[in-house]
Amino acid sequence: MDTASTLNDKTRFLTYSRKLFLSVLSLFLLFAGSLLLYQYHREKEHKIELLNVQLQDCNEELYMLLKHTPDSLPIRVLDQYPREHFITDLRITVINRNGDVLYDTNKPSHWSNHLNRPEVEQAILHRNGYDVRRTSETTGLTYFYSATCYDNLIIRSALPYNINLVQHLAADQHYLWFTLTVSLLLIGVFYQYTSRLGTAVARLREFAMHADRDESVETSPHLFPDNELGAISQHIVRIYLRLRETKEALYIEREKLIMHLQSSHEGLGVFTREKKEILVNNLFTRYANLISDTNLSATEDIFAVKEFEEITDFINHSLSEGRKRIDINKDGRSFVAECIVFQDMSFEITINDVTQEEEQNRLKRQLTQNIAHELKTPVSSIQGYLETLVNNDRISDKQRRSFMERCYAQSNRLSRLLRDISVLTRMDEAANMIDMEPLDLSVLITSMLNEVSRELEEKQIQVVNNLRPTMMLQGNYSLLYSVFRNLTDNTITYAGTHIRITIRCFREDEHFYYISFADNGVGVPPEHLNRLFERFYRVDKGRSRKLGGTGLGLAIVKNAVIIHGGTISAKNTPGGGLEFVFTLAKHAAASDTKPYDLKNKK
Repeated sequence: MDTASTLNDKTRFLTYSRKLFLSVLSLFLLFAGSLLLYQYHREKEHKIELLNVQLQDCNEELYMLLKHTPDSLPIRVLDQYPREHFITDLRITVINRNGDVLYDTNKPSHWSNHLNRPEVEQAILHRNGYDVRRTSETTGLTYFYSATCYDNLIIRSALPYNINLVQHLAADQHYLWFTLTVSLLLIGVFYQYTSRLGTAVARLREFAMHADRDESVETSPHLFPDNELGAISQHIVRIYLRLRETKEALYIEREKLIMHLQSSHEGLGVFTREKKEILVNNLFTRYANLISDTNLSATEDIFAVKEFEEITDFINHSLSEGRKRIDINKDGRSFVAECIVFQDMSFEITINDVTQEEEQNRLKRQLTQNIAHELKTPVSSIQGYLETLVNNDRISDKQRRSFMERCYAQSNRLSRLLRDISVLTRMDEAANMIDMEPLDLSVLITSMLNEVSRELEEKQIQVVNNLRPTMMLQGNYSLLYSVFRNLTDNTITYAGTHIRITIRCFREDEHFYYISFADNGVGVPPEHLNRLFERFYRVDKGRSRKLGGTGLGLAIVKNAVIIHGGTISAKNTPGGGLEFVFTLAKHAAASDTKPYDLKNKK
């Protein structure tokens, strides 16, 4: 994480702490302000009520004086009462029930009706009332009025609303200062608390952000404060660490499983109950596309393939665990598909290509039949000739010699057949036990050609060896010898006379030699080219047996080339004749390397 991102994160964390403090402070100030305002008005009303009570007492006291005075309205008593009272600037007004002013301390020249005055109205309704008027209609001053209603009179006392009265009615400043001091202390406590809380939340948030980005996180026990939130945060960290360990363990196991599935010899696909892909290996995709008539752009398209209708119907109608197995034959290949539905209704599909297994089984049966047939022919011939010799005493010496030569020839054929079968069996069953050693291919081929020179001269066959003098590789001498000897013998036996054999290395790279063994003889009909390397396969069965062939030579050639890390194919040349094109690995490890496509050779 870069510096700018770190600063931004810290700014966000500080903003959160500040927001938390300001939120708490706002709520507290709102509460404290409301409480102060309420208390201020309550205290002011209380003082007004006390002042009203004092003036009501004055009204009551004056009424008692008037009640015990024989005069109906003793002006002297009314004038003397405000002057002797301990409340200074006291004003007295006496009003009858009609609202007419009978007496007023200020003795104005004009008396207006007072029934509409608020304090008088309240007194008539509730026996007493008070009011503050900023402008008195009588004196032009502001007064605090308190009126009391009696049977036939309304007595009203008043005080000028001056600075002294305002101070008297004002709220207690000491209470305000006390409240402000306590509020400041509480604000300090709130700040400390929200700061610690904000720090804990900020660190927890930072931890969560690092964890979300799968970055390294600090797990020190002192990372969070020692409080309830810190304890909760530590629990979260421990849970995260356990989950991370579990995740890493699951990831390792998942990678093992994926590697196992990818290296598996069967196609495997795992799907959800909605037929969505969970895991699919390469073989599954490959086999699915081989079975489908069109290329599948998505793995889920397999459920629309006709050959998988049975499995698709089985999945759609499955209500519990189960399995379904079907056989699929497509374009000459055989597959076995199996579906297993799990408890949560997810399922897996496996596809196995059993073409090779079935072909191997077929070849084994065919090989057994061919071996029995091939062995039966020379054995029957030998048995027939010997039976004739044993049962016929009058046979001539010339015929006897002819029969013996024929028995000898058949025994040689039988020996070659058993030898070739032994070579093929060794290559099939113990290919990895065949010894490999450095050898010169040019020297090997030259030696082989020298050994068959007499047969080549008899058929008037010319050999053009275009191999360079030294071609080193890692191989088995006897198997490589059998490759070129069998190809040469095959040409001598079947290609005809007055022909030419050309051996050349037309390409070479770091890992392989690319070799051509061609003749300009009679060639092979195109329909037989793909089967030349099958065991006991003959283009002309009668002619092949007559010429002494075992039908295993080219099969030995193909297996020997495969053991040496190569491939081989046969084709007719444009000018007539047959050409074998094959590769040989230079080193034993090169058998794991894919050779250049021989079809692309110039």
